[in-house]
Amino acid sequence: MTPPPISWTTRYGGAPAAIDRMTGQELRAEYMVEGLFVPGTARMAYSHIDRMVLGGIVPTQAPIDLGDGAPVGTDHFFDAREAGIANLGHYGGKITVDGTTHHLAPRDVLYVGRGVKALSLESDDAANPACYYINSVPAGADHPTRLIPQAESKPLTFGSAERANMRTLRMYIHPEVAPSCLLLMGITDPAPGNVWNTMPPHLHERRMEAYLYFDMDAEDRVMHFMGRPDNTRHLVVGSGDAVLSPAWSIHMGAGTGPYAFVWGMTGENQVYQDVTPVAVKDLK
Repeated sequence: MTPPPISWTTRYGGAPAAIDRMTGQELRAEYMVEGLFVPGTARMAYSHIDRMVLGGIVPTQAPIDLGDGAPVGTDHFFDAREAGIANLGHYGGKITVDGTTHHLAPRDVLYVGRGVKALSLESDDAANPACYYINSVPAGADHPTRLIPQAESKPLTFGSAERANMRTLRMYIHPEVAPSCLLLMGITDPAPGNVWNTMPPHLHERRMEAYLYFDMDAEDRVMHFMGRPDNTRHLVVGSGDAVLSPAWSIHMGAGTGPYAFVWGMTGENQVYQDVTPVAVKDLK
Protein backbone atom coordinates (compact mmCIF):
# COMPACT_ATOMS: atom_id res chain seq x y z
CA MET A 1 0.00 0.00 0.00
CA THR A 2 1.33 3.45 -0.92
CA PRO A 3 1.99 5.56 2.20
CA PRO A 4 -0.37 8.54 2.63
CA PRO A 5 1.12 11.80 1.36
CA ILE A 6 2.86 14.14 3.78
CA SER A 7 3.42 17.69 2.54
CA TRP A 8 5.63 20.39 4.06
CA THR A 9 5.66 24.17 3.76
CA THR A 10 7.88 26.78 5.42
CA ARG A 11 7.03 30.07 7.11
CA TYR A 12 9.88 32.51 7.79
CA GLY A 13 8.26 35.30 9.80
CA GLY A 14 9.90 38.71 9.93
CA ALA A 15 10.49 41.95 11.77
CA PRO A 16 7.55 43.95 13.18
CA ALA A 17 7.93 46.77 10.65
CA ALA A 18 7.81 44.35 7.72
CA ILE A 19 4.10 43.63 8.10
CA ASP A 20 3.29 47.34 7.69
CA ARG A 21 4.14 47.04 3.99
CA MET A 22 2.49 43.66 3.35
CA THR A 23 -0.69 43.21 1.38
CA GLY A 24 -3.39 41.03 2.90
CA GLN A 25 -2.34 38.10 0.72
CA GLU A 26 1.33 38.51 1.67
CA LEU A 27 0.37 38.59 5.34
CA ARG A 28 -1.61 35.38 4.93
CA ALA A 29 1.23 33.68 3.07
CA GLU A 30 3.72 34.43 5.86
CA TYR A 31 1.68 34.09 9.05
CA MET A 32 -1.17 31.71 8.19
CA VAL A 33 -1.29 28.03 7.31
CA GLU A 34 -4.63 27.35 5.65
CA GLY A 35 -6.70 24.19 5.29
CA LEU A 36 -4.67 21.85 7.49
CA PHE A 37 -7.17 18.98 7.64
CA VAL A 38 -7.40 16.99 4.40
CA PRO A 39 -8.59 13.36 4.63
CA GLY A 40 -5.86 10.82 4.01
CA THR A 41 -2.99 13.29 4.32
CA ALA A 42 -0.66 15.09 6.71
CA ARG A 43 -0.13 18.80 6.01
CA MET A 44 2.86 20.11 7.95
CA ALA A 45 4.42 23.57 8.28
CA TYR A 46 7.89 24.45 9.58
CA SER A 47 8.11 27.91 11.11
CA HIS A 48 11.40 29.74 11.60
CA ILE A 49 9.72 31.49 14.55
CA ASP A 50 11.25 29.47 17.42
CA ARG A 51 11.40 26.44 15.05
CA MET A 52 7.81 25.41 15.76
CA VAL A 53 6.27 22.74 13.55
CA LEU A 54 2.50 22.59 13.24
CA GLY A 55 0.33 20.33 11.16
CA GLY A 56 -2.95 18.57 10.54
CA ILE A 57 -3.08 14.78 10.15
CA VAL A 58 -6.25 12.95 9.03
CA PRO A 59 -5.64 9.18 8.64
CA THR A 60 -8.27 7.28 6.67
CA GLN A 61 -7.52 3.92 5.03
CA ALA A 62 -3.91 3.70 6.20
CA PRO A 63 -1.92 4.90 9.23
CA ILE A 64 0.24 7.99 8.83
CA ASP A 65 3.79 7.79 10.19
CA LEU A 66 5.67 10.81 11.54
CA GLY A 67 8.95 9.20 12.44
CA ASP A 68 11.08 10.53 9.56
CA GLY A 69 13.47 13.23 10.76
CA ALA A 70 14.58 14.49 7.33
CA PRO A 71 12.34 17.61 7.41
CA VAL A 72 13.99 18.72 10.68
CA GLY A 73 17.52 17.51 9.88
CA THR A 74 17.70 14.53 12.25
CA ASP A 75 17.48 10.76 11.89
CA HIS A 76 14.10 10.66 13.62
CA PHE A 77 11.56 13.45 13.94
CA PHE A 78 11.66 13.43 17.75
CA ASP A 79 15.43 13.10 18.22
CA ALA A 80 15.58 16.72 19.43
CA ARG A 81 11.87 17.59 19.64
CA GLU A 82 8.79 17.20 21.78
CA ALA A 83 5.18 17.57 20.66
CA GLY A 84 1.55 17.80 21.61
CA ILE A 85 -1.02 16.06 19.42
CA ALA A 86 -4.72 16.88 19.90
CA ASN A 87 -7.65 14.96 18.43
CA LEU A 88 -9.90 17.78 17.22
CA GLY A 89 -12.32 15.61 15.28
CA HIS A 90 -15.61 14.16 16.47
CA TYR A 91 -14.42 10.54 16.31
CA GLY A 92 -11.76 8.51 18.08
CA GLY A 93 -8.35 7.34 16.97
CA LYS A 94 -5.12 5.87 18.22
CA ILE A 95 -1.48 6.90 18.18
CA THR A 96 1.24 4.27 18.54
CA VAL A 97 4.50 5.55 20.03
CA ASP A 98 7.46 3.15 20.01
CA GLY A 99 5.09 0.18 20.20
CA THR A 100 2.73 1.57 22.87
CA THR A 101 -0.76 2.48 21.66
CA HIS A 102 -2.71 5.42 23.09
CA HIS A 103 -6.43 5.81 22.35
CA LEU A 104 -7.55 9.43 21.86
CA ALA A 105 -11.18 10.44 22.17
CA PRO A 106 -12.22 13.87 20.82
CA ARG A 107 -10.45 16.70 22.68
CA ASP A 108 -7.82 14.38 24.18
CA VAL A 109 -4.15 15.40 23.83
CA LEU A 110 -1.04 13.23 23.67
CA TYR A 111 2.28 14.66 24.85
CA VAL A 112 5.20 13.06 23.00
CA GLY A 113 8.60 13.35 24.64
CA ARG A 114 12.02 13.78 23.08
CA GLY A 115 13.75 10.63 21.86
CA VAL A 116 10.78 8.78 20.37
CA LYS A 117 11.80 6.76 17.30
CA ALA A 118 8.48 5.73 15.74
CA LEU A 119 5.04 7.36 15.80
CA SER A 120 1.98 6.28 13.83
CA LEU A 121 -1.49 7.86 13.77
CA GLU A 122 -4.71 6.01 12.90
CA SER A 123 -8.47 6.54 12.94
CA ASP A 124 -10.88 4.09 14.55
CA ASP A 125 -13.14 4.37 11.49
CA ALA A 126 -11.78 5.39 8.09
CA ALA A 127 -15.19 6.78 7.11
CA ASN A 128 -15.29 8.95 10.25
CA PRO A 129 -11.64 9.85 10.78
CA ALA A 130 -9.91 11.45 13.71
CA CYS A 131 -8.44 14.89 12.99
CA TYR A 132 -5.08 15.30 14.68
CA TYR A 133 -3.35 18.64 15.20
CA ILE A 134 0.32 18.73 16.17
CA ASN A 135 2.54 21.39 17.70
CA SER A 136 6.21 20.37 17.92
CA VAL A 137 9.14 22.41 19.25
CA PRO A 138 12.83 21.79 19.99
CA ALA A 139 13.44 20.21 23.40
CA GLY A 140 16.53 20.09 25.58
CA ALA A 141 15.21 17.58 28.12
CA ASP A 142 13.37 14.26 28.17
CA HIS A 143 9.85 13.90 29.55
CA PRO A 144 7.72 10.76 29.31
CA THR A 145 5.06 10.44 26.65
CA ARG A 146 1.66 10.86 28.30
CA LEU A 147 -2.01 10.87 27.32
CA ILE A 148 -4.00 13.79 28.76
CA PRO A 149 -7.75 13.14 28.48
CA GLN A 150 -9.96 16.22 28.40
CA ALA A 151 -11.21 15.35 31.90
CA GLU A 152 -7.64 15.71 33.24
CA SER A 153 -7.00 19.13 31.69
CA LYS A 154 -7.12 22.20 33.95
CA PRO A 155 -9.99 24.58 33.09
CA LEU A 156 -9.81 28.33 33.72
CA THR A 157 -12.60 30.81 33.00
CA PHE A 158 -11.93 34.36 31.83
CA GLY A 159 -14.00 37.35 30.78
CA SER A 160 -17.70 38.05 31.15
CA ALA A 161 -20.86 37.78 29.07
CA GLU A 162 -21.34 41.53 29.45
CA ARG A 163 -18.04 42.10 27.62
CA ALA A 164 -18.75 39.33 25.07
CA ASN A 165 -15.42 37.69 26.00
CA MET A 166 -16.33 34.89 28.43
CA ARG A 167 -14.30 31.79 27.60
CA THR A 168 -12.99 28.58 29.11
CA LEU A 169 -9.31 27.82 28.65
CA ARG A 170 -8.15 24.26 29.23
CA MET A 171 -4.49 23.64 29.99
CA TYR A 172 -3.21 20.27 28.75
CA ILE A 173 0.57 20.51 28.37
CA HIS A 174 1.57 22.72 31.27
CA PRO A 175 3.69 22.26 34.43
CA GLU A 176 0.49 22.03 36.50
CA VAL A 177 -0.95 19.22 34.35
CA ALA A 178 1.61 17.41 32.19
CA PRO A 179 5.25 18.55 32.26
CA SER A 180 7.30 19.25 29.15
CA CYS A 181 10.57 20.93 28.27
CA LEU A 182 9.29 24.15 26.64
CA LEU A 183 5.97 23.38 24.95
CA LEU A 184 2.70 24.73 26.35
CA MET A 185 -0.59 23.67 24.78
CA GLY A 186 -4.30 23.99 25.46
CA ILE A 187 -7.77 24.54 24.01
CA THR A 188 -10.03 27.56 24.47
CA ASP A 189 -13.80 27.71 23.93
CA PRO A 190 -15.70 31.01 23.97
CA ALA A 191 -18.97 30.63 25.91
CA PRO A 192 -22.17 30.53 23.82
CA GLY A 193 -23.06 33.99 22.58
CA ASN A 194 -19.56 35.37 23.23
CA VAL A 195 -17.30 36.35 20.35
CA TRP A 196 -13.92 37.61 21.61
CA ASN A 197 -10.83 35.61 22.52
CA THR A 198 -7.77 36.99 24.34
CA MET A 199 -9.58 40.25 25.02
CA PRO A 200 -8.14 42.44 26.43
CA PRO A 201 -4.98 41.45 24.53
CA HIS A 202 -1.43 41.03 25.71
CA LEU A 203 2.12 40.45 24.52
CA HIS A 204 4.61 37.86 25.72
CA GLU A 205 8.05 38.95 24.56
CA ARG A 206 9.66 35.69 25.67
CA ARG A 207 7.31 33.27 23.88
CA MET A 208 5.78 32.83 20.43
CA GLU A 209 2.34 31.32 19.96
CA ALA A 210 0.32 29.51 17.32
CA TYR A 211 -3.47 29.49 17.13
CA LEU A 212 -5.46 26.80 15.30
CA TYR A 213 -9.12 27.66 14.84
CA PHE A 214 -11.63 24.79 14.55
CA ASP A 215 -15.22 23.67 15.21
CA MET A 216 -16.59 26.45 13.00
CA ASP A 217 -19.44 26.34 10.51
CA ALA A 218 -18.29 26.57 6.90
CA GLU A 219 -19.74 30.06 6.41
CA ASP A 220 -18.26 31.55 9.60
CA ARG A 221 -14.94 33.31 10.06
CA VAL A 222 -12.78 34.67 12.88
CA MET A 223 -11.27 38.13 12.49
CA HIS A 224 -7.84 37.52 14.01
CA PHE A 225 -5.84 40.63 14.92
CA MET A 226 -2.04 40.65 14.94
CA GLY A 227 0.86 43.10 14.83
CA ARG A 228 2.14 45.72 17.22
CA PRO A 229 -0.50 47.24 19.49
CA ASP A 230 -0.11 50.68 17.90
CA ASN A 231 -0.35 49.39 14.31
CA THR A 232 -2.51 46.28 14.09
CA ARG A 233 -3.39 44.14 11.09
CA HIS A 234 -6.03 41.46 10.69
CA LEU A 235 -6.44 38.03 9.12
CA VAL A 236 -9.76 36.45 8.14
CA VAL A 237 -9.54 32.86 9.37
CA GLY A 238 -11.69 29.79 8.73
CA SER A 239 -12.01 26.43 10.44
CA GLY A 240 -8.80 24.41 10.16
CA ASP A 241 -6.61 27.48 9.60
CA ALA A 242 -3.61 28.24 11.83
CA VAL A 243 -2.01 31.60 12.65
CA LEU A 244 1.61 32.10 13.75
CA SER A 245 2.07 34.85 16.32
CA PRO A 246 5.62 36.16 16.90
CA ALA A 247 6.58 37.39 20.36
CA TRP A 248 6.16 41.02 19.28
CA SER A 249 2.59 40.55 18.09
CA ILE A 250 -0.76 40.77 19.82
CA HIS A 251 -3.11 37.86 19.15
CA MET A 252 -6.84 38.23 19.63
CA GLY A 253 -9.93 37.52 17.59
CA ALA A 254 -13.69 37.82 17.21
CA GLY A 255 -15.89 35.26 15.48
CA THR A 256 -19.01 35.57 13.37
CA GLY A 257 -20.28 32.35 14.99
CA PRO A 258 -19.21 29.66 17.47
CA TYR A 259 -15.57 28.54 17.33
CA ALA A 260 -12.75 27.06 19.38
CA PHE A 261 -8.99 27.23 19.08
CA VAL A 262 -5.86 25.39 20.12
CA TRP A 263 -3.03 27.51 21.45
CA GLY A 264 0.56 26.33 21.51
CA MET A 265 3.56 28.25 22.86
CA THR A 266 7.30 27.92 23.21
CA GLY A 267 10.12 30.24 24.22
CA GLU A 268 12.22 31.19 27.22
CA ASN A 269 9.90 29.92 29.95
CA GLN A 270 6.62 28.21 30.79
CA VAL A 271 5.26 30.90 33.10
CA TYR A 272 1.76 31.43 31.75
CA GLN A 273 1.50 34.77 33.56
CA ASP A 274 4.67 36.15 31.92
CA VAL A 275 2.74 38.60 29.76
CA THR A 276 2.51 42.34 29.18
CA PRO A 277 -1.12 43.51 29.20
CA VAL A 278 -2.26 45.86 26.43
CA ALA A 279 -5.10 48.28 27.15
CA VAL A 280 -7.88 48.26 24.56
CA LYS A 281 -7.74 52.06 24.36
CA ASP A 282 -4.11 51.83 23.20
CA LEU A 283 -4.89 49.66 20.17
CA LYS A 284 -4.62 51.29 16.77
